[in-house]
Amino acid sequence: SMNHTTVVEFVLLGLTDSRHLEIILFLFLVIAYFLILLGNITVISITSVKHFLQTPMYYFLRNFALLEITFTSTFIPSTLYSLLTERKMISVPGCFLQMLLFFYLGTCTFFHVATMSFDRYVAICRPLHYTTIMNNRFCRQLVLACWTVSFLLMFPPTIMIVQLPFCGPNVMNHFYCDTSLLLQLSCTDTGFIEGLMLIILIIIIPGTLMITAVSYGCIIITILHIPSSTGRKKAFSTCSAHLMVVMIFYSTCIYRYIRPAQRGGRDSDKVLSFFFSVVTQMLNPYIYSLRNNQVKQALK
Repeated sequence: SMNHTTVVEFVLLGLTDSRHLEIILFLFLVIAYFLILLGNITVISITSVKHFLQTPMYYFLRNFALLEITFTSTFIPSTLYSLLTERKMISVPGCFLQMLLFFYLGTCTFFHVATMSFDRYVAICRPLHYTTIMNNRFCRQLVLACWTVSFLLMFPPTIMIVQLPFCGPNVMNHFYCDTSLLLQLSCTDTGFIEGLMLIILIIIIPGTLMITAVSYGCIIITILHIPSSTGRKKAFSTCSAHLMVVMIFYSTCIYRYIRPAQRGGRDSDKVLSFFFSVVTQMLNPYIYSLRNNQVKQALK
């Protein structure tokens, strides 16, 4: 019989096995985490104290900024500690908690991006009805729905994974506790959980991508009808920056998670995970919020 208490900790191999690269990555992650915290705390602060920023768009951006801080804080501090001390172990309960928070908050991110896209669609394509549709109550309901639906989707498979026995290899080729790699380490059949996770991910990623794509598609069509070339150029500049971040985020997530996981994990998977979990999170506050003229004016 297999005793699931055999494994008391997991080993995360991290981003690289080269000490020189670890030092470079440590410095990069310190700067990235600082920029993430600085950008998002600035967004939360400025949109909370300035009266003319008390609009639905900035309400969503404020919640998105809070989400980004909590999401990146689930793994960047522990990754920095691992890079600095070369200690690559994480306890089983710590791994489970990191997995739950990472995928719960990551799921929230997809829904928040879709919600913000819908808000921009209503503002640009239905400007006369914007204040009626995007009232305070509806905005609060949308944000609450993002958090609640994300929890309801991720909680059942997480409970199933926590109850799995782990009695053999305990090494993951990753820098955080990844669900697909964790399932591979279990010494029992995980086919049902893998199928359930795939269904949930298809609902989350392509589902929210469809909302985002349709919203921006309608926005682009509306922009093309703007008579002023200066207005069109300004609107396209804003949309193109948003779309660039969205494309990087979704493309890396789709390629990373909506395909069969290779046994032991690929090094390329870590690169993809690094892009959507660090690089896009670093860009978001500056692309979505701090480039806006109203925010610049408030900062001045």
